[in-house]
Amino acid sequence: MWAGPKGWDFLSGAFFFSHRKNTATDPAGSLVIESDLFQLKMADPWQECMDYAVTLARQAGEVVREAIKNEMNVMVKSSPADLVTATDQKIEKMLLSSIKEKYPSHSFIGEESVAAGEKSVLTDSPTWIIDPIDGTTNFVHRFPFVAVSIGFTVNKKMEFGVVYSCLEDKMYTGRKGKGAFCNGQKLQVSQQEDITKSLLVTEFGSSRTPETVRIILSNLERLLCVPIHGIRGVGTAAINMCLVATGVADAYYEMGIHCWDMAGAGIIVTEAGGVLMDVTGEPFDLMSRRIIAANSKTLAERIAKEIQVVPFQRDDED
Repeated sequence: MWAGPKGWDFLSGAFFFSHRKNTATDPAGSLVIESDLFQLKMADPWQECMDYAVTLARQAGEVVREAIKNEMNVMVKSSPADLVTATDQKIEKMLLSSIKEKYPSHSFIGEESVAAGEKSVLTDSPTWIIDPIDGTTNFVHRFPFVAVSIGFTVNKKMEFGVVYSCLEDKMYTGRKGKGAFCNGQKLQVSQQEDITKSLLVTEFGSSRTPETVRIILSNLERLLCVPIHGIRGVGTAAINMCLVATGVADAYYEMGIHCWDMAGAGIIVTEAGGVLMDVTGEPFDLMSRRIIAANSKTLAERIAKEIQVVPFQRDDED
């Protein structure tokens, strides 16, 4: 039987058909085109993906909470402070297989996949950017800030982000044009634009190269002597950025992190009213490995004036 056109499925990339008989008004069984679902997907084609990301993040969080109770096999990657565990790898494989099964045409960038030799290339395709455990050093030491971060881009622009702080049971979400939330509560950045009254968040990073450490400490010194109220850090880029989104910190900056550290939380910050900027003061670039996430352009630009840039190779460079 012929099926009438129902619409283009943005999730699978296929034109699909459906029909139903209205026997009450048309005994002959003429076809009635169903349009409600098509209109819904036209209005927000990626909502199903975001709902699935939340489900996956919760499942990954359960794995983290169980694994943290047990002995861990800890391995080293790029430096003695750049750690990975079997749980990182297990969660990424779980997420990757689930996403590929449901959305086989989508692309994927994952921290552990890249560490194993895959390319980190951002294209226009719908792309899932995943950090299975953001805060692996915290996880190893059972320091209670560990996150699963899932970002989603289309045409190289962030569409939604999910950051699940597993041990706090806090689910942060941000959807382009629809706001940012934590456990259902709407988020709003702070209004503090005076840097001398600001509280910043950052990290020391995993590099132990003396020159890199010197610049990082020098940046801390310059900012502290502006002066500012203080600098904090919980050991995970994603949660640090979410603290900016909640308004308890005014800005976050860091260099040497990766796209999977920023893709989930970046849109949570912007949907909470904040801004993303390169540490040079130029527009933010997800693959640049550096970021300022602030409550306002004014504060971000003021921070950028104090920061000396640490040269790191881009994520999309061989």
